[in-house]
Amino acid sequence: MLTIEKLKLKIDNNSRLLGLDIGSKRIGISICDDKRTIATPLKTLNFTNLNELIIKLKIIISENNIKALIIGYPLNMDGSLGKSAQSINDKSKAIEKAIDVPVSLWDERLSTVGAFNISSQLDINVTKRTKNIDEKAATFILQGAIDYLNN
Repeated sequence: MLTIEKLKLKIDNNSRLLGLDIGSKRIGISICDDKRTIATPLKTLNFTNLNELIIKLKIIISENNIKALIIGYPLNMDGSLGKSAQSINDKSKAIEKAIDVPVSLWDERLSTVGAFNISSQLDINVTKRTKNIDEKAATFILQGAIDYLNN
């Protein structure tokens, strides 16, 4: 697993990245443009098992010319590692072994809250805000990472 600083050295400026918000039931996926300017929601997958997720990720990576994955890392609010962070760490290592692009973890504290709040500022009702929240959270994660990479 690469730190975001090492990932920055490994990819060029025109690299499409994929953002993942891995939950126990659903995986939110986002993608950025090849100039790494803006992240957009792509899709939400239902999580059944890791092997099936890896197969689907390989297809998405191939179809979209993805150069790296950014996976949300659910640290506790105090920055410590909890049960969720360890689970993501384990899944991320398995994904990294199975695919041919670099993987980096990105602090996702408050990403779901952030995605929910942004949609509330757009005056979207609560039912619509919770729909696709996973891919919106993935977008929030990826946007934070690409903003960091671009600075």
